[in-house]
Amino acid sequence: MNFQKFSLKLVNRSYKPLGTTIKIGDTSIGEGVFSIIAGPCAVESPEQIDLIASHVKKLNLRFLRGGAFKPRTSPYAFHGLEEQGLIWLRESANKYGLITVSEAVDLESLSLVSEYSDIIQIGSRNMYNSTLLKAAGSLRKPVLLKRGMSATINEWLMAAESIMVNGNESIFLCERGIRTFETTTRNTFDISAIPVIKKLSHLPIIADPSHSFGSGYGVSSISMGAMAAGADGLLIEIHPNPEAALSDGKQSLSLEEFTILVNRLHALKEPLNLRF
Repeated sequence: MNFQKFSLKLVNRSYKPLGTTIKIGDTSIGEGVFSIIAGPCAVESPEQIDLIASHVKKLNLRFLRGGAFKPRTSPYAFHGLEEQGLIWLRESANKYGLITVSEAVDLESLSLVSEYSDIIQIGSRNMYNSTLLKAAGSLRKPVLLKRGMSATINEWLMAAESIMVNGNESIFLCERGIRTFETTTRNTFDISAIPVIKKLSHLPIIADPSHSFGSGYGVSSISMGAMAAGADGLLIEIHPNPEAALSDGKQSLSLEEFTILVNRLHALKEPLNLRF
């Protein structure tokens, strides 16, 4: 693999051989720390996000995700509560001392997300959105950059480079599965991307088993596989009642299922020399 021909300078492992650790408040994402980011695909109500936030806190986790702007394929699907969703997400996070992650889908939403959220997510549909990448680069907030649906690893890293070259070096990557000929799962989880990214880049990489598999029953297996492969964390969708979720309920874990998964991951962390 000829990494140099793509002119990747700032995300290149040679730029920072020891790897990047992103500091967020009193915690971090990166080398030796395994971060679990959990929450609903979409914020639906103050009661829903408060219940989820309290459960995340009960498990001694630090990161709460929640979508307020939802880029959906169907115009008839639930597209999020926008600023109201961000407000409820922020209020619940403040109540339980959590760090928030939410997605921006364009320049207008980027301004709102950066106002309310601690971490800005750029989703797979926007990995190629150079205008949004540049704008995120001008901010000084951590960016979670998902891999595009059909993106090569080099294209994904070039998107990260586009953010970093504009001044923001607090970036971590998220493998969320790519589109292949397979239709049994929602996407095909590319576990090989984890060690490849670790070799080529200094940026942390987490995995999104929810979007890659597309059904809750496979999330636990993929999560443990990603952890063993060297991922720096997970992005997992959870919901108090997945069957009633307004967005992506099929791939969401119930709070009880999520607790079981976290306990399994705790059992793996010591052999892998990780800490939560």
